[in-house]
Amino acid sequence: MRKNKIETDATVQKLLSTARKHFAEKGFANTALEEIVTETNLTRGALYHHFKNKKGLFLAIFELVQKEVGERVEQEALKSEDPWEQLLIGCKAFLSAAVEEQNLKILLIDGPAVLGWEIFRLMDEQNSMRHLREQLQDMKNQGYLKPFLSVDAMTHCLSGAMNEAALWIADNPDDKNSLEDTISTITNLLEGLKSSEKKSNKP
Repeated sequence: MRKNKIETDATVQKLLSTARKHFAEKGFANTALEEIVTETNLTRGALYHHFKNKKGLFLAIFELVQKEVGERVEQEALKSEDPWEQLLIGCKAFLSAAVEEQNLKILLIDGPAVLGWEIFRLMDEQNSMRHLREQLQDMKNQGYLKPFLSVDAMTHCLSGAMNEAALWIADNPDDKNSLEDTISTITNLLEGLKSSEKKSNKP
């Protein structure tokens, strides 16, 4: 039984790794399952057994990318102890990860189109948005944010803005300042959320 599980896990990982490369480079529409099974030296039957169809395979990869980006954001944010710096570092980490070639098409271009907005938003809320919401809620509880502000509203507004900003950054690869300009803009926008009583741990 253990050997079978190890072999199954290895097959799944091989399919995911190969398919992710194809989806990232070619996009969902131009990715052929035949190329994936040929490259992995597996059969269509093996692919269908684990993922049912092309959309099922894409969903598994989308979930993987979402999880990776969410964990990366959390790890980067924890490099600072200051709540405001954590928030800004997390935003920058998300933008940096989202525009990487291995993530962009899957995460922000094909994700909504292939899966539909309902599934896309659900997956987003379980990963990157969850970390963002937790950060904002902690900041509000500690008095860093204006008490009347809605954490849910802030989470959706900021998340939507960053998704759109990531697409803009990706569309302007020759603009070396696009990422820093975006972070600067987000920083200025967030200034309006600060509580007048407690703004930062910094002196």
